[in-house]
Amino acid sequence: MTIAERWEAVETRLAKTLQQTGRKRQDITLLAVTKVFPVEILCEAYRLGLREFGENYVQEFETKHPTAASLPEARFHLIGHLQSNKSRRAAEIFHVVQTVDSPKLARRLDEAAASALDVMIEVKLSVEEAKAGCAPQDLSELLDTIRALPKLRLKGLMTMPPWNEDAEATRPYFRRLRELAVRHGVEGLSMGMSHDFEVAVEEGSTCIRVGTALFGRRIKVP
Repeated sequence: MTIAERWEAVETRLAKTLQQTGRKRQDITLLAVTKVFPVEILCEAYRLGLREFGENYVQEFETKHPTAASLPEARFHLIGHLQSNKSRRAAEIFHVVQTVDSPKLARRLDEAAASALDVMIEVKLSVEEAKAGCAPQDLSELLDTIRALPKLRLKGLMTMPPWNEDAEATRPYFRRLRELAVRHGVEGLSMGMSHDFEVAVEEGSTCIRVGTALFGRRIKVP
């Protein structure tokens, strides 16, 4: 299948869910996850009309940035874990950092940003040690920190549930994130991927992160 055909299939799935939930298409950002794919794939997706792109690694996107930066209206989101020592470069090449997980990282991004930088807080809702994110009990402190920083614009919460082929198994995590957002007066929710975005949208997602369903299986890095 071509990217255009895959995109059409994703939109068909999304439209069905939106119809069932009574939500509107303009309320959902389709984030095309281009990590591990060459910049040529990103450019092809852009030519087809996609404008929001997700990358996991600062170093990988640095190699794509000279080309990607020439695409008008394209916006690039960092959706992978960000180490503090890479915060300056991240603030330079990304429009959105979805994985802020500590006051220290928030302050570093604010210091590094040349202008307003959109951010989301990654919340850790699983017990997996490999998962990053702010613990729910620490969310209030981090929200207060970000809201007090002049250059950071809080756009919502994001989460990465434990992998499960059964989309229903991820529903409790999506519901929990929505509950936290409501409790803390936050609107945006980045949750849901290729295999489970319908459930995420049912639970209130405003940004779905879709890679495999748009581009096929990722190319393995040697």
